[in-house]
Amino acid sequence: MVYTYREEITGFAAWITQSELKTMESVDGFLLANKDRELEIRTTYTPKLLGLEIDGGMWYESFYGHDKIIAVIDTGVKPTHPSFSGQGMAPAPKKWNGTCYWTAAPPLCNNKIIGAKAFEGGHNASPLDIEGHGTHTASIAAGNFVYNVAEVLGNARGTSSGIAAKAHLAIYKASTDGSLLKAIDEAIRSKVDVISMSLGDALPNFDANSIVIGSFAAVTKGIVPCAAAPNSGPYEGTIDNDAPWIITIGAASTDRRIKATVKLGDGREFDGESAYHPSNYGSPELPLVSVLRCFGDTLNDAESKGKIVLCNADGDATQTGENVLKAGGLAMILLGDSGNTTFAHPHVLPASYVTEYAGEQILDYSSSINPTASIIFKGTQFNERPSPAAATFSGRGPSYFNGGIIKPDVIAPGVNILAAWPFEIGLNHTGTHLTFSFQSGASMATPHVAGVAALLMHNHPTWTAAEIKSSIMTTAHAVDADDNPIEDQSVGKKASVYAIGSGHIDPIAANDPGLVYNIKTHDYIRYLCGSGLFDDKEVSAIVRGNITCSTIRELKVEELNYPSIGVTLSAASVMKTVRRTVTNVGDDDTTFTVDFDEPKGVNIIVTPVVLHFNKAREEKSFDVTLSFKSVPMPANEASDGQLSWKSGKYLARIPIVVTFA
Repeated sequence: MVYTYREEITGFAAWITQSELKTMESVDGFLLANKDRELEIRTTYTPKLLGLEIDGGMWYESFYGHDKIIAVIDTGVKPTHPSFSGQGMAPAPKKWNGTCYWTAAPPLCNNKIIGAKAFEGGHNASPLDIEGHGTHTASIAAGNFVYNVAEVLGNARGTSSGIAAKAHLAIYKASTDGSLLKAIDEAIRSKVDVISMSLGDALPNFDANSIVIGSFAAVTKGIVPCAAAPNSGPYEGTIDNDAPWIITIGAASTDRRIKATVKLGDGREFDGESAYHPSNYGSPELPLVSVLRCFGDTLNDAESKGKIVLCNADGDATQTGENVLKAGGLAMILLGDSGNTTFAHPHVLPASYVTEYAGEQILDYSSSINPTASIIFKGTQFNERPSPAAATFSGRGPSYFNGGIIKPDVIAPGVNILAAWPFEIGLNHTGTHLTFSFQSGASMATPHVAGVAALLMHNHPTWTAAEIKSSIMTTAHAVDADDNPIEDQSVGKKASVYAIGSGHIDPIAANDPGLVYNIKTHDYIRYLCGSGLFDDKEVSAIVRGNITCSTIRELKVEELNYPSIGVTLSAASVMKTVRRTVTNVGDDDTTFTVDFDEPKGVNIIVTPVVLHFNKAREEKSFDVTLSFKSVPMPANEASDGQLSWKSGKYLARIPIVVTFA
């Protein structure tokens, strides 16, 4: 026996043989068994970028998330990092029912990290982070303030903090389905408020997915589960963690760049990034050589010595730099393969990571006669455009396994995010430096949203988990800082709904959304039964109950009161009407008027076009009818639009996707 579960499922994890499993299957009450699998692991500036620092604003109103508990399920934590200091923190809330692995003196749990457990590595395993990922994500969600000294190799210096800087942390170390399910079980029992999961399982089946099953149990207890989209973009259909009760989060760029500009001998310049900006570097013009596959056994010393070496950015950047350095190269240009997304790596020599387009131009120039180049280090730059943009690597919808609900739900900062790191990086380790690092991924975007959820829960303690989620989604922006449609960095064009979901989060607007779309827990069960994707046994496994769908009033997928609309039209079904119900969480005596952008080839009729609310918590319903404009559109194509309810003060917007079959 490895674990027993009591909160999300009635069951256990154990090492058993196939013959023992066969015997168990004949036992009365047996439902199903799933094989354990390894999971994939998927800041000085972003609180300011998100508007949290405004005087008298959301940080002030929510007291930085005071009294809320965020569970971070990841690779553990380095508890001695200053981001996890208990200074200025209140004691754990009275409801807290968890434990800390570190009980010996000196105490490593405190008023910041109030709980820590590991569910891997055998009995009495340590939640100490030996990889870095968990330390980074935990500090983004709720790291304490580290004043004026947070930086990476001298860049992006400032005050570091998490999004919910005064919230408490419960750290759970897990890396397999079984251990993650046990971690969620422990988080529920310990009475956390939010769960942040920057990991995932590509297995699509809801009934075999620990994040899906555990998150459903969490939602029934009023806990908000946040989970990362995979880093497998830009291709469509690369989304998971896509159950409707989870906030599924993709990654976006910010307007900060740690700029390292490549200047070619012909005068052209291309901006790239690097976390390592050497001091007193004169940006010498050096011969340029194209090697591309810069592995240790492919680099020729005579070819590379004294030159700037062009390398493909398809391996570990630090190792690639070490290979170039060993071969006598003086600098390196990494040719990006991620569209317009660039990364600030802690290189071991002067280097720049450039965009895919820039890389093509530089590579073409390198074949000219006597090519030369230099790298000009410009430090930390802000107000770069376009921003935000959907990161190339961020997983895209549609989901092929939830019946057509739009995913991801939102995007959040996830490129070159500065946060706590357990180890020194770069050159010249002294053992005395405060350790921070830039990391990129939906893993970094997810704790941003988890932190926002904690702030919202502090300010709105009566809101349901679905209403917290709705407020984040309906106030997200589909336009960037210059009021242009958010760009997809993989193509340099307008991002689709499948790349950004509802858009980029706006915590300030989410704190006062006007309207929310609530979903009752039982409606998720009705959705599972009505989706046609699951049988009674599978639904029972997901929701921890004995479910017979024939006795339940089923909901079609598009009928779930989700803050987005996804439908399929075909020659056999040229029109569909869906109903949504909104709850007024804004001012009394408020009137909202509908506005919408029709998807290409689709007519929309909304009834009624005006909603008037006399008081808070009043509910109103509206119908949206979608039909072909003339003739059916080409099969297997999708078209997106949006629908908004507007008052003089509020704007609650939801995306629409129509798929043509």
